[in-house]
Amino acid sequence: MAGASTGNEAAIKLLNYNVGVLGHVDSGKTSLAKALSTVASTASFDKNPQSKERGITLDLGFSSFTVPLPEHLTDQPYDRLQFTLVDCPGHASLIKTIIGGAQIIDLMMLVVDVTKGVQTQTAECLVIGEIACSRMLVVLNKIDLIPEAKRQATIEKMSKKLSKTLESTRMAGCQIVAVAAKPGGPEAPEADAAAQGVDKLIQVLSSMVTVPQRLAAGPLLFSVDHCFSIRGQGTVMTGTLLSGSVAIGDNVEISALKECRKVKSMQMFRKPIHKAIQGDRLGVCVTQFDPKLLERGLVCTPGSLPTLYAAIVAVRKIPYFKSDIRSKAKFHITMGHETVMGRVSFFSRPRQHATDTTGQASSADTTGSAAAATASPPTSAAAAAESALSRLDSKELMFDMEQEYVNQEELLSSLRQTAASSTAAAADSDDPRAQLQPLPTIEEQWLLVEFERPVICPHRCLVIGSRLDADIHASTCRLAFHGRLVESITDKNYAKTLLPRLKIFKMKFREGVVDRMSDEHTVIGRALFKKETNIQSFTGLHVTLSTGEKGVLDGAFGQSGKFKVRLPSGLKPETVQLLSAGQKKKGKAADPAPDASGASAPASSIKVTLSFKRYSHDPSKRMAQ
Repeated sequence: MAGASTGNEAAIKLLNYNVGVLGHVDSGKTSLAKALSTVASTASFDKNPQSKERGITLDLGFSSFTVPLPEHLTDQPYDRLQFTLVDCPGHASLIKTIIGGAQIIDLMMLVVDVTKGVQTQTAECLVIGEIACSRMLVVLNKIDLIPEAKRQATIEKMSKKLSKTLESTRMAGCQIVAVAAKPGGPEAPEADAAAQGVDKLIQVLSSMVTVPQRLAAGPLLFSVDHCFSIRGQGTVMTGTLLSGSVAIGDNVEISALKECRKVKSMQMFRKPIHKAIQGDRLGVCVTQFDPKLLERGLVCTPGSLPTLYAAIVAVRKIPYFKSDIRSKAKFHITMGHETVMGRVSFFSRPRQHATDTTGQASSADTTGSAAAATASPPTSAAAAAESALSRLDSKELMFDMEQEYVNQEELLSSLRQTAASSTAAAADSDDPRAQLQPLPTIEEQWLLVEFERPVICPHRCLVIGSRLDADIHASTCRLAFHGRLVESITDKNYAKTLLPRLKIFKMKFREGVVDRMSDEHTVIGRALFKKETNIQSFTGLHVTLSTGEKGVLDGAFGQSGKFKVRLPSGLKPETVQLLSAGQKKKGKAADPAPDASGASAPASSIKVTLSFKRYSHDPSKRMAQ
């Protein structure tokens, strides 16, 4: 929704709709933007000298065109519809720029070379678009390169193939339009041939437009993608208004510089305006500063953007990323419009098995896990993708610092597979550790990311983790995970002040054996601790015998690492019989054959299992059950 311009057009109200143009390098994105547009910005159509030299788009380009308001929007308070095209580069090395462009669009046009189909960066752009917006249109470009006799059959074949590819995404069922944006190729003279299919493309685009939610309230957040100075006037920042509003005379903060400047004038595609609100594309002229200090970044209401040293993110794995995503690994983290290296740690809310660490029945038993594992699947993969993405975008998704969370060695992708296999393993295994290991709640996985340098970004911004150092020529997806920022960590000393409050635990397991029975309520055990271990710190923790009895560690026994276990309910008669028989045989044996730890069976056939939680960020390393 554009601000009013001057002159005879002052009364015209424009509905501004931002359309991202994404696709593999050389698919004809810039040619398509040029064929559609009537107004070009200062950075459109590869005006950058390096772009002309290399023949590819190196930065975001912006242009626009206006059309009559489509019939389904005639009841809205607008006179015309303005499409702002965001031409994103397609080269793999410019993926950070592509991610930045995808965050400011209402709809994505995925441009595909009809002679080549889906290529590596086509797939990456599809992933980015699926994360960043919910509406897409596929454009099959370069149909003029197909002989006319085979053209329609080739278009239909490629359309079917693309529809099949999109079936499992939230873009399933999107429309596909065939065009020739620049017949004869990029070197052909402009006057040689007119673009083909563009009129139909504009009709389809217009039919897909919905009125975006544009709010003037709230703090200003302006995403700057180009910056330059004009002698005698000031410094111009061009970009997209992400939230709030801006007017001539306002003071704004350039977040990267921590400096404030006054707005002197504004233009929208070369037309002066006095005010702009969320969704508008504009140039803002402010009092002078060096434009080299702000290549790309955020401008905001003074004091409204925090500086983050770490963050907690609600996160999901991108299924096309084939490698494991391990905790403690480093990834390129794109947050808002910055990309920085960060070390990641994954965790989730635990779902308990039938037996807890004290041996009592848990209220959240394995039937709940099994139900989750066998619940009926969504009606389609596309519906599942849409549901997952919508949940991450939900404003109701909150993080609770008071909850307990289970540490994950890696980011998981499939709730049903993981829950089903873990539940089955616990049910089939004789190992008590399998019964005690909590399952993660994969519907809600979280990420703690610690940045190598501070990051400035708004709350609840989009987060994408990637391996941008991977081989750009390999046909693999480099985008690993995505999510939403839910907890901003702004304290530089967060490791001492905040992390100890974060209750992320690992389950620890130890196993020893019963050495002998003191009485029916006490046994002596060994092999649970090393000789030098301070057993006193474990006193009071619950243990379980392999014969079923529950006990409590009652301290050390001697100096060799042995320990006492008190059994409040006593030993079972059959356990007493087994231990008594073992002690009699042990006493009769002239030279009993010791085992590796120096004692003999059969008492050693009764195992003692200790399980406890250890909190990852607790400086005291305390244990809990």
